[in-house]
Amino acid sequence: MVKRSQALSKELETKAINTIRMLAVDMVQKANSGHPGTPMGFAPPAFVLWRDYLRANPRNPNWPGRDRFVLSGGHASALLYSLLYLSGYGLTLDDLKSFRQWGSRTPGHPEYHHTPGVETTTGPLGQGFGNAVGLALALRYLGQRFNRPGMTVLSPRVFVTAGDGDMMEGVSNESASFAGHQGLSNLICLYDQNHISIDGSTDLAFTEDTPARFRALGWSVREVPDGNDTQAIRQALDWATDPSLQLTTEKDTPKMIAIRTHIGFGSPTYQDTAHVHGTALGADEVKKTKEHLGWPLSPDFFVPEDVQSLFSELTERGNALEKEWQEIFTRYQSSHPEDAALFASSMKGDHASGLIKRLSPFPPTEKPMATRQAFGTLLQEAVKMQPLLWGGSADLAPSNNTLIKGEQDCQLRNPGGKNLHFGVREHAMGAIMNGMALTRAIRPYGGTFLVFSDYMKGSMRLSALMGLPVTYILTHDSIGLGEDGPTHQPVEHLNALRALPGMAVIRPCDANETFAAMDWITAQNDMPVSFVLSRQALPILDVRFETIRAGFPRGGYILRESSGPLRVTLIGTGSEVSLLWKVQDELEKKGIAARLVSMPSTTLFDRQPEDYRKTVLGTSPLRLMAEAGSTLGSWKYIGEQGIAVGLDHFGASAPYTRVMEEFGFSVEKILDRIRKEWPQLGIA
Repeated sequence: MVKRSQALSKELETKAINTIRMLAVDMVQKANSGHPGTPMGFAPPAFVLWRDYLRANPRNPNWPGRDRFVLSGGHASALLYSLLYLSGYGLTLDDLKSFRQWGSRTPGHPEYHHTPGVETTTGPLGQGFGNAVGLALALRYLGQRFNRPGMTVLSPRVFVTAGDGDMMEGVSNESASFAGHQGLSNLICLYDQNHISIDGSTDLAFTEDTPARFRALGWSVREVPDGNDTQAIRQALDWATDPSLQLTTEKDTPKMIAIRTHIGFGSPTYQDTAHVHGTALGADEVKKTKEHLGWPLSPDFFVPEDVQSLFSELTERGNALEKEWQEIFTRYQSSHPEDAALFASSMKGDHASGLIKRLSPFPPTEKPMATRQAFGTLLQEAVKMQPLLWGGSADLAPSNNTLIKGEQDCQLRNPGGKNLHFGVREHAMGAIMNGMALTRAIRPYGGTFLVFSDYMKGSMRLSALMGLPVTYILTHDSIGLGEDGPTHQPVEHLNALRALPGMAVIRPCDANETFAAMDWITAQNDMPVSFVLSRQALPILDVRFETIRAGFPRGGYILRESSGPLRVTLIGTGSEVSLLWKVQDELEKKGIAARLVSMPSTTLFDRQPEDYRKTVLGTSPLRLMAEAGSTLGSWKYIGEQGIAVGLDHFGASAPYTRVMEEFGFSVEKILDRIRKEWPQLGIA
């Protein structure tokens, strides 16, 4: 195995650490914007980790065998950019000098797919911690799936740095609880315990014993009382990364190293104050800090030659690590060619598709079926087609239909189990699934009720921002949920999710539209999906499957054409399409030619060319849209003369048929509205 870097003189080590500090200070000062405090305080642990423990190859940031580094407190991006520049990831001094500026490769918070070496987009506190849990979980799963005796192709660790703010957030506690239960021994958190937040001392709001909490959550913890004591940091990292140094009770646990640091270390005026958290030091204080640390006053962005030479060793070590790994993988390809091919393609994000070729459509003669039930049926075949399609539910698996039949649960003692239980932790589930998707090899899905998507909205937003193919299974999609009442009946949620740029929101009308949607979801690889499914059974509409298959990818299409010159366009999503089918029948009986449009995804429909959208909606100004939720999004499709059949208030507790009837979702009540609002049709 490649050995760790040679020991350093204390003088060179201090110089390297101060280089990281002062690059961060100069970045923030030049931008007059940013967060210098954490990079100044956490530079020693970061240096030790990157130089002596992190297995990575700067020349190939996507090497599959690498460890992952997650900066959960993304406001400390200047620390990460300094490390990436010094380590040879392709950033230049000009990139550092353009920190937080338009078009820069060094934005204010790290962004996935934007800067080489950035593993995930971080900024909202706690999210990166949850991502790290997901990465560790997925990498353990992939190792279980692909490793063979004598040929370990995956054994990466996940290192996450998290501060006091991360630890205050609920999502990090949910994620830490899940990680402790799963015994993710490949997860190591370096807790930057500087006792300062934006408001001031953390004592204002945060006085718990965080290491004790993590011990209670099933983590093993070591504490380093001085963040500048690099020897103590190395001893703690030795313990965290070497099972032979761990007690028996510590081996199957995630690790926390709680490090007491000093925010803004080296600043004579602002060290250990909230001022240095998110404000440039100012020219005078920069000068004082450089003098205090014995640093040259000029030039700015100074990197000593011996420090640059020191960091260049990381590239050499990274190349050697990848070469060693490649030799193992070459043997693996010879002895396990099918597994090697799956590994190589999945690590590039390439996954088998073509679910429609493997199954037949649901016949219209079959009894009504909830779209959640159709999804559960389709899932069983989809996981055979894509063996790395993997997920579960936030304690709602029987309701969400996310269980894979005949498969075991994923647990500490069975890390290769196909059924994942997130527990009642929706927010953590979202953040963890993002981490799973960041491996590129895993296609994650997770289920809950649509109304509880609010609990993971922050994670869903980051899924969309990063373009991650995470599938959110959101069942019990409307007042059709029934007796559980308004606390569980989503009203505004569809429009809230549709407002997320890059999120595909899909609400299929029946089992076959669910089938077409599932085929599309498993084939695409660049955006998250909110798959919104019904609790109640819906009729399987008597429509040629080819019509559905051709129309679905465009988000909206003509499901059933009018019998004559078009006078009315009826637009429905989800369960309301079958209702409008009956309304269309009644209008046709009365001599009113009506078109029925199914719009399973307004987000996909809005991406279509204007000519297509106009063709589908028709030339008649009389358009009615029915959706059992807020009418807020209806008006751009129906115009000023349109009718929006929706729900701009909360629901009620009763059997779903009664609730639907009371709130206007019946054939007769829709016809009454048409009579009242479109008298020109002359309906008797």
